[in-house]
Amino acid sequence: MLLPKKTKYRKHQKGTLNGVASRGIEIAYGQFGLKAESSERITSRQIESARRAMTRYIKRGGKIWIRIFPDTPITKKPAEVRMGSGKGSVDHYAAKVKAGRIMFEMDGVTEEVAKEAMRLAAHKLPVQTRFVVRETPGEIE
Repeated sequence: MLLPKKTKYRKHQKGTLNGVASRGIEIAYGQFGLKAESSERITSRQIESARRAMTRYIKRGGKIWIRIFPDTPITKKPAEVRMGSGKGSVDHYAAKVKAGRIMFEMDGVTEEVAKEAMRLAAHKLPVQTRFVVRETPGEIE
């Protein structure tokens, strides 16, 4: 699973996920992408699960890029602990994903294979997603 090697601060405040993404909204590396249509925190376990689903389906045929990284620490207090006495310890890490963000990219496979692989990956994620294809420049539609 993905997690940061080192962080500046051990614990973060929760924050909000308003609006749409302004960065990471274009396909940069591959030919096909999986775009988030809603905003949500995605845990490192969910990212790894989606990656495995895609990799298994394409049978190591193409290349996959993960465009999100879980760098936000999520804290949790132990079970049956009374209120107060500070913030809990870090439980896991999550990526804050806004609507419009490209989360995964793929290349080296056909569009049908990529679409099915991305569909399988989307079932592992808590966001609404859309399959997108890179527009080649100069192509008339």
